[in-house]
Amino acid sequence: MASKTQSTKPSRVAVKERPVVICTEYRGVFFGYATDTSKDVVKLRGAKMAISWGSNRKGVMDLAKSGPSKDDRISASADIELRKITAIFEVTKEAEAAWALR
Repeated sequence: MASKTQSTKPSRVAVKERPVVICTEYRGVFFGYATDTSKDVVKLRGAKMAISWGSNRKGVMDLAKSGPSKDDRISASADIELRKITAIFEVTKEAEAAWALR
């Protein structure tokens, strides 16, 4: 009887990116797409830095809830690695759309 051999190809599991806002020890505030936020270094794709935001904001969490407004100063995007992370916020669909416009 012929034996069946199992495939030795590694399985490819799609890792889902999710939009996040990350704060660092150095007071940096970044938006981007992360796949793994459980390590000391987090890679962000398409990251943008919130350089400054208006006084009408309700803190940095408002950037994760509503996204930046036209009056906020937002950097160009780049793929980056962040260290010394102090907080990671899930981003709403509304905020993700606002970040995409900036």
